Amino acid sequence: MTISTPSKKGLTRVYFILFFGALSMSILLICVLAYLLISVGIGVYASMKVKNSTDFLLAGRGLPMYMTIATVFATWFGAEAIQGVPGTFAAEGGNLREIVADPFGAGLCLVFVGLFFALPLYRMKIDTIADFYRRKYNRKIEVLMSIFISISYLGWVSAQVFALGTAINVVSDGNISVLVGMIIGLATVMAYTMTGGMIAVAVTDFVQMAVIIVGVIIGAFIITGMVDGGASAVINHASELEKFTFLPEATFAAWLAFFGSFITLAFGSIPQQDVFQRVMSSKDEKTAVWGTVIGGSFYILFCFIPMFIAVAATMIDPSLMSTEATDAILPRVFKEQMPIWVQIIFFGALLSAIMSTASGTLLAPSAVIADNILKDFLKLNDRQLLLALRITVMVFGIIVFFYAYYNKARGLTVFNMVENAYLITLTGAFIPLAFGVYWKKANTWGAYTSIVMGVGSWATMEGLSLSGFFGEEGPLFPPQVVGLLLAIVGMVVGSLVFGKTDEELRREAEPATATA
Repeated sequence: MTISTPSKKGLTRVYFILFFGALSMSILLICVLAYLLISVGIGVYASMKVKNSTDFLLAGRGLPMYMTIATVFATWFGAEAIQGVPGTFAAEGGNLREIVADPFGAGLCLVFVGLFFALPLYRMKIDTIADFYRRKYNRKIEVLMSIFISISYLGWVSAQVFALGTAINVVSDGNISVLVGMIIGLATVMAYTMTGGMIAVAVTDFVQMAVIIVGVIIGAFIITGMVDGGASAVINHASELEKFTFLPEATFAAWLAFFGSFITLAFGSIPQQDVFQRVMSSKDEKTAVWGTVIGGSFYILFCFIPMFIAVAATMIDPSLMSTEATDAILPRVFKEQMPIWVQIIFFGALLSAIMSTASGTLLAPSAVIADNILKDFLKLNDRQLLLALRITVMVFGIIVFFYAYYNKARGLTVFNMVENAYLITLTGAFIPLAFGVYWKKANTWGAYTSIVMGVGSWATMEGLSLSGFFGEEGPLFPPQVVGLLLAIVGMVVGSLVFGKTDEELRREAEPATATA
């Protein structure tokens, strides 16, 4: 048996390919790391404009229309929009019905906020969404809602942290583990969020939105050219696979499941600090209303582009449809199929999308914890509150890291983490907010009863479902639907039966006394 020895020319060619392959990987990784450093630099620069807690929380209430739209869109357009939603849609069996929660529920949430809540909340001139519950009800409700809202962010922010780790892992060809990538990504976001607060978030969101739009659109054009027949072939392929199916099957159970998935984000995301912060950071009422509506509408429409790219990717590599790691469909196809300059643009857009959401959702619960719990409990002045806000961002970020690691170990996808994040605010916080704004008879006893019945029924049904009480198919009524319905009943019954508390009666009498 004769073994041929490679010629010098052949070896030179191999070395040439290996060298430039390693160089291209290094260029991509260097560009990604440089982008992370630039984001930190923007945060440090923005921190120079932070003079007090209002600047840190609400960017001095001075965001113009274009920046409000940008920060609303960029905050929502995160890991789930560029990894979770496209992966779920393009994977085997995926369709529009499977992603009714996001982008449809999530995007319409922003539209609902703009149309029905932005104006009355903006006119109250409050700093956090939890402030509303104190003014309408009492201090105990405020603290309880602050806890609910903060807990709900664990799933959302952990999804962004996990996605950051995944993206950095892909960029480095596995040389940087997902765990280390999570640490690098979270540390970057924490650095500029801690220093610059909402001002840093707004400025980076505006820059990141531009990168997202350019990167995703270029990626769509490039991948369309790689598919025989172009865009029409991709659309026809998706149609043949029935991916445009939106409405559920014509059964009561299917419609209940569909409705439950939709309201989780459509209603559960309304009583959230990150959404409220963008409303209250706007420079005037018109900007608060229409900036939110336009940003939400644009979010829904733009989400179709990553979905289109994901379907095109499965046409190029059909094995992607059946892959277990659906979150990695877009990163994988860009890393394996695209030239280096397109990779740089795409991963810049990917990191922009994730970091913009991570920063806003990291700042939001930290603001609620510091402003609505620690400030009164520790009797903080404004300077001390500003310090507490920064420390809380750091502490909450550390908690999120361990929660993200826990979810990673459980095998949850980005879409799962986001969809499960707002169940507690849907059943515990939405009804007291909605009725508090639009029903004059809503009172503290109604809020208490609503919370107990809503959260209690939801948690009970979730526990019974996990124990197998309802069998393999689960309950007919989704737990969150039961929780929402009973929260409504609790608000109405509690408000009408128990009446107003002495504190509420005294508060209502104060203006009349002052006038007299």
